[in-house]
Amino acid sequence: MSSPALETRGLSMVYGTGDTAVRALDGVDFQVAAGQVMALMGPSGSGKTTLLMILGCLLHPTAGSVRVEGQALAGLSTQALTRLRLRRMGFIFQSYNLFPALTAAENVQVALELKGRDLGEASALLDLVGLAGRRRNFPAQLSGGEKQRVAIARALAGDPPILLADEPTAALDSVNGRAVVRLLGDLAHAQGRAVVIVTHDPRIGELADRVVHIEDGRIQG
Repeated sequence: MSSPALETRGLSMVYGTGDTAVRALDGVDFQVAAGQVMALMGPSGSGKTTLLMILGCLLHPTAGSVRVEGQALAGLSTQALTRLRLRRMGFIFQSYNLFPALTAAENVQVALELKGRDLGEASALLDLVGLAGRRRNFPAQLSGGEKQRVAIARALAGDPPILLADEPTAALDSVNGRAVVRLLGDLAHAQGRAVVIVTHDPRIGELADRVVHIEDGRIQG
């Protein structure tokens, strides 16, 4: 049996010390399989984003273990974690985080360059997300849904097997929100990627393969 794409055991995260300490995660056991879209839902302050950042090798947990495709993260150097993140993960954000002075293609090329890939791959990635005719457009010339598609194309640079998305539909209307979720589902199911989406959006819960609820730093149910 293959290892989960992402797995945590007994994961805890505490910010601060003493009387001001805040426990963001408390003994979280969590796993996501390749080819699966998981929606991580819960109220503000529940620990969703902290968990996503730990899964993305951007935060070190206070306790517990994290494995990425079977590889334990404990003991890896900062450089090794950076390499793993670049090669195995793509990130998608609510605010798109596009460079306003660069075209859609150039925004994707930035990620390709960071990952040592052929810059010509940008066209194929934009085709994949349905933006074949918008390669030369700047972000200000794109709709919200189109900007998020550029952000998804950028996250796909280097062909990562894991996609991590933080509120990717929060700034979108219902039509564009559903289209983006369906696109992420297609990327998971057709290409075997693991997709984790932190969200408050019930549209994602309806279309995800699995919904995990977190509250007060604990997985519910």
